[in-house]
Parts: sequence; C-alpha cells; structure tokens
Amino acid sequence: MHKCYGRFGIDRCRNLQGVRMNRFEGKTAVVTGGGTKGIGRATAARLVNEGAHVFITGRRENELKDAVAAIGRNVTSVPGDITNPADLDRLYDAVAAHGRGLDVLFANAGVASFATIDETTPEHLDHIFGINVIGTVFTVQKAIPLLNEGASVIINASTSAERGAATMGAYAASKAALRSFARTWANELKDRGVRVNAISPGPTDTSGVAELVGAENIAAYNESLAAALPIGRTAHFDEMAGVVAFLASSDSSFMLGANVYVDGGVNQI
Repeated sequence: MHKCYGRFGIDRCRNLQGVRMNRFEGKTAVVTGGGTKGIGRATAARLVNEGAHVFITGRRENELKDAVAAIGRNVTSVPGDITNPADLDRLYDAVAAHGRGLDVLFANAGVASFATIDETTPEHLDHIFGINVIGTVFTVQKAIPLLNEGASVIINASTSAERGAATMGAYAASKAALRSFARTWANELKDRGVRVNAISPGPTDTSGVAELVGAENIAAYNESLAAALPIGRTAHFDEMAGVVAFLASSDSSFMLGANVYVDGGVNQI
C-alpha cells in the first residue's frame, strides 16, 4: 500500500529515488529521537539529502549507529536522553563545536503507552510527561543560544491531542501541552528571528508503533487504523519528513505558531 504512498501519492516516488534539492545547503540541524525507523530518522535523512549537517540524538546507541550508517554522510550521533539536562548539554556542546550555530531543531523525541483513567498511575504520568513535555521544553530552551537568525523550530505534536481516544489520555494531554507551548514559543522567539511551528502527524507506520502494539499485531493494527482514515491508509514516515522539511525551510517563511495536520483527513473530514 505504501509504494509511492498509495492513493494520492502523486510524484512521491521521485523523492524516494534521490532527487535532491539544496534548501539546507550549509545549514545545521538537530533531530531528537533520530535513531529509530520513524519520523525522526526519515527527517534527518531528508535534511541531509537537501544539504544540511544533522545531529541526531536518542537513548538507543545501536539504533543511532544504524541511522548514521543508513544516512551515510553529514550526520553526527550524540547518544542521550532528553530528560537528562547533562545529555542535552553534551548534544548542544557538539553542535557548538561544529561552529555554524543551529538552523533547524526538530523536537521529535517522545513516547506513548496505553492506560485508561482507572489504570493511570503516577509513574505512568511521570514517564509520559517527563519525556514528551519536560524533555521537549528543555530541548528547546537549551538550543536557544545556538539558534541562528532565521532558524526554524518544529515541535512534533499529534492528532491525538484533539481526539479523546480511549487509553490515550496521558499521551494526548502531553501532545496538547506541546501544541500550546509551540504557540507561546513562537511568540517569545519571533523577535529573535526564530520561527516555531508544530506538526500533528496522523497514524504513521513506524518502528515505535510496532513496539507499542507488538510486532505480531502491527499489520492488523495498521489495517484497523486505515479503515478509519478518509485517505484509506496509514502514513509512511517519509511523508511526515517532507512536511517537517517544508516547515524547516524558507518555503514556509510566513508560517509562525502554526500546527500542520498531516493526518490523512482524520481530524479534518
């Protein structure tokens, strides 16, 4: 179904086959959660393919190594946990040593887990909000001294923030918080020449989702999601990467504080 992204996937094969633009030539980017096979890694590859040098970070060192090998050039991995301030400092020290400041920050790292209100525990809330909200707040805060004039910050939110799906309360609330922060940060950083926007992905076929529901269940899970989506399928992570690259580039120069839904119509129709 994902060959050329299936229905409405007009002209998308050309990007997968290596057509290269140069929107990010000489630019430096950071992508958190860039190791696993998903939106972060795909975005890092897209930015590199368009000329950037990208720093990726994540908690799983082996997956970061795999990502570096897969991307192949102009990518530096800095293992770390965004909930650990010292790890964020190491990440941005590496960016500073690169000597070009920071032009793109994709705050992508996040986690999800299922729990109804009856099942919710303090540990569950601490885990979800600690990574998705607190970790993202300090990912952005610690990047500010490095952000160049014209830099773009993109926050990975979610369509879940507006849907009220059962068992997803903490995750949805954490993403709603990020959407709110993106508006505030857009206002606070605009006078420094920094744009902040958000992307709200719909259901996307990533390794993180497979881990959440179980590899043995992922095909049935994606099929059930596809049946509920107006577009008739789940997304490929490269489709999300294309929108993140758009928000990162000057092609979106008049966008500030926006939330771009890339959701197959689920929250639109």
